[in-house]
Amino acid sequence: MTVTALDPGTVIGGIDTHADTIHVAAIDPWGRELGDREFPTTPKGYRQALAFLAGHGDVAGIGIEGTSSYGLGIARAAVETGLEVFEVVRPERAVRRREGKSDPLDAYQAARAVLSGRASGAAKSAEVTALRALHNARRSAVKARQAAQVQIRQQLVTSPPEVRERYRSLTPGRLIQALAGCRPGVHADPEERLVLTALKSIAQRHRNLTEEINRLDAELTAMIEQAAPHLLHLHGVGSTTAAQLLITVGGNPDRLRSEASFAALCGTAPVPASSGKTTRHRLSRGGDRRANNALHTIALARMRNHPPTKAFVHRQRERGRSTPEVLRLLKRAIAREMFKQLTRPHHDLGVHDLRPARLAKNLTLQAAATALGLAPMTISRTERGISVTPEVVARYREWLNTA
Repeated sequence: MTVTALDPGTVIGGIDTHADTIHVAAIDPWGRELGDREFPTTPKGYRQALAFLAGHGDVAGIGIEGTSSYGLGIARAAVETGLEVFEVVRPERAVRRREGKSDPLDAYQAARAVLSGRASGAAKSAEVTALRALHNARRSAVKARQAAQVQIRQQLVTSPPEVRERYRSLTPGRLIQALAGCRPGVHADPEERLVLTALKSIAQRHRNLTEEINRLDAELTAMIEQAAPHLLHLHGVGSTTAAQLLITVGGNPDRLRSEASFAALCGTAPVPASSGKTTRHRLSRGGDRRANNALHTIALARMRNHPPTKAFVHRQRERGRSTPEVLRLLKRAIAREMFKQLTRPHHDLGVHDLRPARLAKNLTLQAAATALGLAPMTISRTERGISVTPEVVARYREWLNTA
């Protein structure tokens, strides 16, 4: 958005958000301040804030800080009224030190960020809020379950000899089951009885958390099957990794300008780390670390049981690359693949049944490719869900039914 693209009578809004209040400012196409005001973070306050901006002219756009946190309510209200909302990054420390910081200043800076084009990213979709809530609940439950598991093992180390020897050889699953069903009251020794009481309480907590995690996994899977079912067909992508990638994207893939920007967002863009005669790159330490962890999880899964990935790793190690360097290359390639899948969503085409249907009729990839006029690699990638095109899937399924 530039000044030449705006007509006289239009205004640009900027909003600085907090937990209980929002500060709204308006500027004209030449950056002149028209006014600012504070409103409460309530539905009525949001309506008053938008009416305040509309009172200065036609609103061409609104820059909001924290569209997925404190600014979610006003961003949602603005989008529902048909206004264009941009996500604004908080001013840099050098700017705050030079120009100062206050709610009106931050609101005007948000508006000027939209006017100058620095704030060009669309606000995150409100639809991802529910997905983020489920994902956060699952992550905290997993962390609590891990803490319970560690606590049980540590408590057994200092338990009375009879208790320690009875449970020390059990696997984690059997240990939880045995402790959750034990009967501390039958022990005459007070120390044994109280220690087992504590261990039983922790084991039951562990079991309850496991049930909670399973319920949340089912809810996550159901949401992803509605929003992006094709992600679950990709090798190594589970419900938690797919959910994290969708959260990072923000529910609206059009926010991503390019494949390189998505790689940088996930912290997989290669960073030069050369010195002297050594030319190499290393992983970025920036970006969304949770998205980076999701790509790392996918890479590890593919390194274990994905033949093309295993062959790639073998070739790279023959060239002298270390495991961290191979992971860097893999994560960058996976980021490229995920970008295509996230920005070109497909319907749930059920591609997982194509390969079994072909094998059941003793048909080769070459025969399918010749019949459809496609490359064998295209048929293979379609069967594995790596590259899903609705037209190709429909033609392929029709041919399989008549072959």
